Amino acid sequence: MSSMRQAPPSPYPLTPHVGGEGVKGGHVRSDVPNARPVRVAAFTAGEHVPAARFRVRQYRTVLAGQGVELREYWPRLGAYPPASRLLRPAWLVGTLAERIPHLIADIGSDVALVQREFVSTLPTIEGLTRRPRIVDIDDAIHLVRGGRAARHLARLADLVIVGNRYLAEAWRHLTAAVVVMPTAVDTARYMPSPLPEKPVLGWIGTAGNLRYLHRIAPALEAAVRRFPDTQIAVCSDAPPDLGRLPVRYVPWSEQVEASFLASISVGLMPLDDGEWERGKCSFKMLQYMAAGRPCIVSPVGMSRDILAEAEIGRAATSPAEWVEALCGLLADRNEAERLGAAGRELAVSGYSVAAMAPRLAGLLRRAASGNIAAGSGGMR
Repeated sequence: MSSMRQAPPSPYPLTPHVGGEGVKGGHVRSDVPNARPVRVAAFTAGEHVPAARFRVRQYRTVLAGQGVELREYWPRLGAYPPASRLLRPAWLVGTLAERIPHLIADIGSDVALVQREFVSTLPTIEGLTRRPRIVDIDDAIHLVRGGRAARHLARLADLVIVGNRYLAEAWRHLTAAVVVMPTAVDTARYMPSPLPEKPVLGWIGTAGNLRYLHRIAPALEAAVRRFPDTQIAVCSDAPPDLGRLPVRYVPWSEQVEASFLASISVGLMPLDDGEWERGKCSFKMLQYMAAGRPCIVSPVGMSRDILAEAEIGRAATSPAEWVEALCGLLADRNEAERLGAAGRELAVSGYSVAAMAPRLAGLLRRAASGNIAAGSGGMR
């Protein structure tokens, strides 16, 4: 029997359409009979950039079976400038120069998929990619530098794919051709497992977002005082600063993600309620759900939308709400298991790579056929 309550229609419905040197991909076999694969050149920001991995790279094998051959290109110098301002002019010339052979290779493709701007926050040579040109956005870049890069990309794009409804509303002020496609989670990698014997509150993410976790430290301290066996587990590229809390720090790598998520009891996703945070695509939340773990999240942007789809966790805004949510799930293992199972079900049915890939393949196929405008507008 399903553990999910009857949910309202998803704000992110899926409507599948029938149909080494900074390079990933290659010639792949298509299972679509009697059809040449659609060739897509994807320009991303770097090998270790999460958006490249989760919004482009993880689709490659699945898309190959749906008649789409995807090749990914990124500069080894990356799209984000070095910390030293003295190095930035030389870095800028170098990272754009690295794009030149990628642009030449793009000539033989059918569609260009441009993930954000080539250089963080700056409009540069994105217009040298071929058309039809699809721009992919998963952050609120329209808020940076007065939106210069966003306006530049909107003018160039035949279609803009965004990660949530908030971003769609912002980009529709810049261009009419916008569709929503949430960041997919690979539910085959994150498999449910029994909750650990002793409770573990877990957080996974980049060091730049640790500040959100630090802000709920008082609530974590209150929960640990009430449940002394509780451990705080953090998987990141830098350790957290949580004072005297019992923290188990796991240095992040792609290889440890699944085992880390299996080791926690409850996943945490605190956020501020600001414009930038509303542009986030709640991927941390989706990872917890895929692993069958209940989550406690700030009801901001897409996280609020996902919480409305099914009873998969708890919302918390104030310190008191965080304490109540933490202690409630720590005290009731059965409830934690029930919410985790519901989250897993929703992740598989609505946010998995398998669920998203047919739609992405359809968009790319229509773009290659010159029919990109048909059905591309409107909230999806």
